[in-house]
Amino acid sequence: MDAIFERIGRIGLVPVIKLESAATAPGLGRALAAGGIPVAEVTFRSAAAPEAIRRLKDEVPELLVGAGTVLTTAQAAQALEAGASFVVSPSFNPAVVDWCLERSLPVLPGVTGPEGVELGLARGLEALKFFPAEASGGLAMLDALAGPYAGMRFVPTGGIDAGNLQGYARRPQVLAVGGSWMAKPDLVEAEDWEGIERLAREAVLALHGFSFAHLGINGADDGEARKAAGLLAALFGFALKEGASSIFAAEALELAKRAFPGEKGHIAIRCNDVERALARFEAMGVGSLPDTAKLEKGRVKAIYLDLSVGGFALRLLRA
Repeated sequence: MDAIFERIGRIGLVPVIKLESAATAPGLGRALAAGGIPVAEVTFRSAAAPEAIRRLKDEVPELLVGAGTVLTTAQAAQALEAGASFVVSPSFNPAVVDWCLERSLPVLPGVTGPEGVELGLARGLEALKFFPAEASGGLAMLDALAGPYAGMRFVPTGGIDAGNLQGYARRPQVLAVGGSWMAKPDLVEAEDWEGIERLAREAVLALHGFSFAHLGINGADDGEARKAAGLLAALFGFALKEGASSIFAAEALELAKRAFPGEKGHIAIRCNDVERALARFEAMGVGSLPDTAKLEKGRVKAIYLDLSVGGFALRLLRA
């Protein structure tokens, strides 16, 4: 996959923004980046779009800037000249797509079903915009497309916000989720950059869906784990579930039959997509322990971070 789209996939969100004045672009771009979303799709629904893209590229270099609502090859040319790193169109316009591909400009055309996906496959595309997502069948349509087109990734946009984001974030075929709720027009008009940054942070947390899964307690051997589990069951009536390497008590406590990473044990945290979460933590300077990764259907199901809290290692689990 193109490096630009790989980068978008690691971020997981694409704010769709309309700017009436290019002067507001740098402030908005800095707010999005500070909130943890270093990417923006500037739509050509405003005459200010080319200059806004240019100013974002020049003044907010950490931001990945794309051009959205590109309807013609003339607009695609304007986007490229302004410095856009990628182009997004609401539907599959062969003229726009071919123009971009001829110039090695990453393009994300919109589709609503199999016909559009076929057009993309014929041109070697590996990612497409799914728009308008909710009006085109939402998760049900994405799941239907995932069967025959298992290798295609999608950026659903349209009708998605913090309330229904997580369902999309859990789908392996979803590269990233786009939307305008991360940069609400009234906040942009008021130049409320603190408000934009707050929305961005909230969107990032909603995307990842972090939640406590269980506490793992290291034991010396099988006997010690059984003794601890039996005590918890006797005292509190916790239901027990035994596995090969541990015993779960009430699903929230894991009594390990041997020592796992972490001096005392581990804290397991659920997330919607482990690889995407690892990219976020890498940007924060937190690594992982690759040898501890457990895979399921080619995706990371669980992995330990290279970090401990109070003697407990941190472990990510895919929800």
